[in-house]
Amino acid sequence: MVKKPVKYFVVDAFTDKAFKGNPAGVCWLEEDNRDKEWLQAVAGELNMSTTAFLTPIDGTDELQSASPRFGIRWFTPVAEVQLCGHATLAASQTLFTYGLVNSLRIEFLTLSGILTARRISKSRASESIELQNGDNAQEDYFIELDFPVVPVTGFNSADISEISKSLNGASVVEILKTTAAEDLVVVLPSEKAVAELEPQFDEVKRCPGGGIIVTGPASPETGFDFYSRFFCPKFGVNEDPVCGSAHCALAPYWSKKLGKCDFLAYQASSRSGVINLHLDEKNQRVLLRGKAVVVAEGSILV
Repeated sequence: MVKKPVKYFVVDAFTDKAFKGNPAGVCWLEEDNRDKEWLQAVAGELNMSTTAFLTPIDGTDELQSASPRFGIRWFTPVAEVQLCGHATLAASQTLFTYGLVNSLRIEFLTLSGILTARRISKSRASESIELQNGDNAQEDYFIELDFPVVPVTGFNSADISEISKSLNGASVVEILKTTAAEDLVVVLPSEKAVAELEPQFDEVKRCPGGGIIVTGPASPETGFDFYSRFFCPKFGVNEDPVCGSAHCALAPYWSKKLGKCDFLAYQASSRSGVINLHLDEKNQRVLLRGKAVVVAEGSILV
């Protein structure tokens, strides 16, 4: 029996230029009838840092929600993850670009609860105008993601030398860890230290926790508030080019350090990317704003 082809897209997230930012796969599933093994196999085949699988949810109660709803799951080449910013941005861009929604707001049902994406005109002049079948597709706009804060906590200082070794002897200011994925948050003294870092990925794999988020303050002349990078070889990705979920932990950290709630963040990978961040006053939600570009599409035949 020949199966119906599954449409997929390749989208560069947190950038307005092709082949920059963080590439994500976006697979459109008309029905939620694929098992986890198939989803993981497709993610491994596409071999991007994350592939998002989108499924429309029928029967949305318009009295409860005026926004279209989709189920979304995220897979790295080797594992399913609970939260992913750039692949959610990529999925949102796909829905807006191809006129698959007629609203400026989308809801995603995820392992981390209900997340939202909102299309915001750069001028905000047409923010209240609904899209119809891809109208205004060329309008200059951002996508704003509403994500939960990822709390961070203290870390056993006895492991600092091991972690510094994995980062090729980098001078470490502070180490924390996230309470969800238990990623390490390693603070370096400057944006230069972050950008010039050359990690030893075999050593990174031996470190406790999931991945390592490296960050440092940016000097005023850069125009940014802080730099970051994210290394996660345990999940099949040596360096995640621009990681939205990492910034859900970085926003509250830098809010305390800098005494502010709005940030312009730069991820200093070889592909690079920029994220606008806003931390709400209750320190519970982070708004991540960025752009994305659809660069390819195709079909999965199995």
